[in-house]
Amino acid sequence: MSPEPAAVLDAGPFDGVDPDEFVRAAMHWHFDAETGSRYWLERAGRLGFDPRHDVRGVADLAFFPDLADELREVPVTDLVPRGYGGGVRLVNVFDSGGTTGAPKRVVQLDDWVAHSTAHVDRRLRAHGLPTGTSWLTVAPTGPHLVGDVLQRAARSLGGPALSVDMDPRWVRRLIAAGRAEEAEAYTDHLVEQCRRILATQDIGVLAATTPLLERFAREDDLLERINGTVRAIVWGGTHMDPDTRHLLATDVFPDTPLIGMYGNTMMLTALLERVGPGPDEPCVFDPVSPYVFLSVVAPGTRQPVAFGERGQVIVSHVSKSMLIPNNAERDTALRVRPSGGQAGDAVADVAPVPTVEGARVIEGVY
Repeated sequence: MSPEPAAVLDAGPFDGVDPDEFVRAAMHWHFDAETGSRYWLERAGRLGFDPRHDVRGVADLAFFPDLADELREVPVTDLVPRGYGGGVRLVNVFDSGGTTGAPKRVVQLDDWVAHSTAHVDRRLRAHGLPTGTSWLTVAPTGPHLVGDVLQRAARSLGGPALSVDMDPRWVRRLIAAGRAEEAEAYTDHLVEQCRRILATQDIGVLAATTPLLERFAREDDLLERINGTVRAIVWGGTHMDPDTRHLLATDVFPDTPLIGMYGNTMMLTALLERVGPGPDEPCVFDPVSPYVFLSVVAPGTRQPVAFGERGQVIVSHVSKSMLIPNNAERDTALRVRPSGGQAGDAVADVAPVPTVEGARVIEGVY
């Protein structure tokens, strides 16, 4: 394999690489016998097409079937591309929340950590987040991705990151079993941990899920403390409907910017809310070229819906370390034109699908 594809794939998020060129380089990397992972090299023969010749750009990622379910059982070492050689550093193994079945696993290598952190850092700075201030992150950590993204964001902005871990799988299990009182008691446990930190530490950035922010709003002392000292709130994990977003931004936390974050394990990163729109406008998330591409489609046909219409979100992750193409997420969203330089769709007003394969989707504290 020539060195050119590998060099293209080393590009950072702001190097201006053409997304189609990047995708072509990724196909050569992941499907070359010398550089591809064991998983993709073994799977290639059953695809029905040759990615190195047939996938010429971002739009052609739709040729791939949705193979994400196979990530529930694939040995994680089979996902690491051979091209990294024996000195590869596998930083983390993350898995999906397991909301729709057994968790799906992905690997995070150190080069992708650098690219993801650089993207999130720049987007947060564009929102005017303070630097050098303490963060409180209330989010699940390993094996979930979101806690890691938030911790790295805090460090990149120069602040210590205090954290309160949560187990959203346990809460969903309690709710599904009709044990609502136990789920509420667990939420109280999380709130008490946050109360101690907020009362004793000068927290400048609070990162929490929508259900936790709504719960904080019921506690007068927490509300006073947050509105008095916190300079920005990053919300993510679960979804926030437009009415809740407007209420939190205008009535509950009127003087504290609310910044949305949308991400999932299959993206291997997080998207930050577009800078500019106010609380009365849709919350828009742009893709991250050349790594993360979104499309909004009609569920039955997988054809794109019209701009402004709602459809199912399809996510493709393309990087040197991982390839996860054409993955149907458990989210719906409005299709929006992306900001300049981004390929694919942007999404707005993201919401969960109510059921997956007949099972009710439970959000819980996450």
